[in-house]
Amino acid sequence: MKFCWTTLHVNDLKESLEFYQQIVGLEICRRFAAGPDKEIAFLGNGETKVELVNDEKMQSVNIGEDISLGFEVDSVEKMMDFVQKKGITIHSGPFEPTPHIKFFYILDPNGLKIQLVENVE
Repeated sequence: MKFCWTTLHVNDLKESLEFYQQIVGLEICRRFAAGPDKEIAFLGNGETKVELVNDEKMQSVNIGEDISLGFEVDSVEKMMDFVQKKGITIHSGPFEPTPHIKFFYILDPNGLKIQLVENVE
C-alpha cells in the first residue's frame, strides 16, 4: 500500500493556495470544481501531495491541535526569517531535540500546525 495524500478542508481556497505555494513551496498539479459549491486543488509532486477542499456549504473547518504536517527545509534559520518577513508568526520553536534535527511550527490559514524541519548531518 502507498500513501496518496493528505486532505485538508479549508475556509478560503485562494488564501490556502497562496500559503502552500508561497510558504511551503508546493505547486498546483490539479484544480477542479467538484460540484456547484465545492472546489478541490491538489498540490505537490512526487510523494508529497496535499489536497485542499473548499466547500461553500461548510460553516467552518475544525482542525485538531495535535495534528501537524511536516515539510523539510534546507535551513531552519533561513526559513524562520522568510516566514517572518511574510508576516507569519512563529507558533513555537525552534526546537533541537537531537544534534541531527531542528524544527519549528507555524500555522496555516486554517490553524493547522505546519512543522518546518531541517535534518542536520
